[in-house]
Amino acid sequence: VQLQASGGGFVQAGDSLRLSCADPRRTFSNNAVGWFRQASGKEREFVAAIDWRGSTTSYADSMKGRFTISRDNAKNTVYLQMNNLKPEDTAVYYCASALGSSVVTSMNRYRYWGQGTLVTVSS
Repeated sequence: VQLQASGGGFVQAGDSLRLSCADPRRTFSNNAVGWFRQASGKEREFVAAIDWRGSTTSYADSMKGRFTISRDNAKNTVYLQMNNLKPEDTAVYYCASALGSSVVTSMNRYRYWGQGTLVTVSS
């Protein structure tokens, strides 16, 4: 496991969580980083991504306005702030380091993955 995702938990609808993706081996200091999620019985899907500088971001349509991705390169950490959580946000959330420095949304453009952190949103 190259990356360490944390911050998941059990929350109520409307609550917030902040996920963290730590990079102890410095695999993404010059790379874009993305968050993906996989709900039970569904395929893994793109959530958000940020370029290596932290100046460009991309979000899946259903997350726009609710989720914010950011990074602190001095701490080798990427964050996903999730607000107004909905039951349909329930999933295991994964962070991944991209092959390049620019934002990409396709999973096959990501090289290193974390182990995932479970987010459960109750109605």
